[in-house]
Amino acid sequence: MASTNEINLSSSPHSFSKLGTGNTMLMVIIALLPLCVKGVFLYGLSAFLVILTSIISCVAAEALFQLATKQKIRTKDCSAIVTGILLALVCPPSVPLWQVALGGIFAIIVAKEFFGGIGANVFNPALAGRAFMFVSFPTTMGATWLNPTNGTVISYASAQSSATSAATSVAAAPVVDAVSSSTLLSRINEAELTTQNYLDFFLGNRAGCIGESSIILILLAFIFLSVTQIIDWKIPLTMVATVVIATLIAGGDVLMSVMAGGLLFGAVFMITDYATTPVTMWGRIIFAFGCGLITFLIRQFGGYPEGVMFSILIMNAVAPFLNRIVPRKYGYGKQKKAGTK
Repeated sequence: MASTNEINLSSSPHSFSKLGTGNTMLMVIIALLPLCVKGVFLYGLSAFLVILTSIISCVAAEALFQLATKQKIRTKDCSAIVTGILLALVCPPSVPLWQVALGGIFAIIVAKEFFGGIGANVFNPALAGRAFMFVSFPTTMGATWLNPTNGTVISYASAQSSATSAATSVAAAPVVDAVSSSTLLSRINEAELTTQNYLDFFLGNRAGCIGESSIILILLAFIFLSVTQIIDWKIPLTMVATVVIATLIAGGDVLMSVMAGGLLFGAVFMITDYATTPVTMWGRIIFAFGCGLITFLIRQFGGYPEGVMFSILIMNAVAPFLNRIVPRKYGYGKQKKAGTK
């Protein structure tokens, strides 16, 4: 039996809130549920199984690792469930379930528990798991996508060749291949975007990762999490604004650069992670600016059409440095002007 006089020691900063870890994670799960429902509605049973497999693998990996290392099993805090949902929502619905399970195990054990568990990890576990899957299984993670209109799996290469054939045809008008946000980002200057294209992306009626499709649901989640003070609204806004300004300077399509890919999802759910972002306000703003700038640079000049995942992981590594160059001083109040009380 634990002593009632037990004192918990930890390094600063210290914050006090009525919301515990479990309650905070529950609020995030509530914000993610509409995206899960939308993904299952778009892609059917395959999306549901990916989400279920990801959650089970993350929870099981955490429980078994803590049991094997003789730690207290902390699955009740729901953090593993959040990681499982986030990992599933940034995966294509056609990815094999065994690969999803491996990604969940990597996310929990390697990216989280090896660093000391919740709050001690350096990299976002869900994105680390996705990066592991992306590097290990590039074909299923970035080259094939599930078309929500007929449930067929479409290859990225074949989508590019079909779009090129249509563009070179004399009778054919320029078209937008809605196979995925990644294919669109890689060919965004080759297509003639219409109002219907923008509306489809806003409502989520297009192919892509399970949870990144519906822009309107992500915006509603952003409002919900901001109002409940689970996230700091300035951080997602800084990242998105950076991409918008950079795209505008480069002469790109600003609206599609925001709606295509995982920019909004990453800005709302990934860079707002407490453990992997700086603790100071200015540190977080610099962090979000870096995420947005790197995302734009990878999209514009890199070999990959999407750069959100890599940008956040890179800035995760920079976060401890930002805590040192933009420190928060404790015990010092604001200096009062002379003559004031």
